[in-house]
Amino acid sequence: MKIQFAPLNVPLRRRLQTAAVLQWVFSFLALAQCCLAAFVLLALSDWWMGALLYAGWLWLDWDTPTTGGRRSRWVRNWTVWEYFRDYFPLTLVKTVDLDPTKNYIFGFHPHGVLVAGGFGNFCTEATGFSRLFPGLRSHLLMLPFWFRVPFFREYIMCGGLVSSCKSSLSHLVSRPEGGNVAVIAVGGAPEALDARPGALTLQVKNRKGFIKLALKHGAQLVPVFSFGENELFDQMENPAGSPLRKLQNRLQSIMGVAMPVFHARGVFQYSFGLIPYRKPIHTVVGKPIPVRQTSCPSSEDIDGLHKVYLQSLMELFEENKRTYGLEEDQHLTFI
Repeated sequence: MKIQFAPLNVPLRRRLQTAAVLQWVFSFLALAQCCLAAFVLLALSDWWMGALLYAGWLWLDWDTPTTGGRRSRWVRNWTVWEYFRDYFPLTLVKTVDLDPTKNYIFGFHPHGVLVAGGFGNFCTEATGFSRLFPGLRSHLLMLPFWFRVPFFREYIMCGGLVSSCKSSLSHLVSRPEGGNVAVIAVGGAPEALDARPGALTLQVKNRKGFIKLALKHGAQLVPVFSFGENELFDQMENPAGSPLRKLQNRLQSIMGVAMPVFHARGVFQYSFGLIPYRKPIHTVVGKPIPVRQTSCPSSEDIDGLHKVYLQSLMELFEENKRTYGLEEDQHLTFI
């Protein structure tokens, strides 16, 4: 394989952009393991008392990821996130104003490999979420497993990440004074296994849990489509039924997390590596769907609202696809 190296005269700003994305990829792929190893080493060292004190704090703070988390405005405004934004670049697009006295569930599509658009737009202020939607606080939902990792949990909660369990979502969207936004990558881990350039298939037909909770709490539903999300990484071919896909599905059923075998570019060369391609991401926030609160929604209520949601998502995509580089004959497929 011929390796295409990056030129030596790359401007410093672009180098810093690459460094910002590198630390983000490291955070997703290896920081949790490093934090767990650090905790174990601390417990086995002469500083074991520190590990014991943190274990006590962990016990006392165990429910925080399911009760709104612990956001840090300082962390969300780090300069590193501006370099992260400019690498792709990443843009948040508002189509309508949102009432800050209501709670919202943002359905984020597609999942992509690492949910770059979801993180950059809703876990940082780099694209101006608080400026575009004053009075609203965004929370990106993440698998509960990650909030059990010592130290790592503190870091991810600073950006507004919270547990994706049912009680966590209910806590967010039941706030009496409103103002909460729960962002859910609806396709979840299975959709990540099909995230590759050109993919427009969304695993959403049987995803109705968030619809039920929206009805129970009267939260407004907002479809969000992130154009360019699937263009960031290539993936090894893993069609349904292949040995690789069977292994991935097995690991997912055991661990609860997807294991896509992805690749893109490196730090100093463009031929291979785990750094995403420089492809623009435009995350478009659609119009809210009014939801009438129903304490005990029936199957008909859930199916009806789910159908409305899918129609709104389809319309959002069709209205914006030409603006963001897609062809007229490209359409979403729901499975």
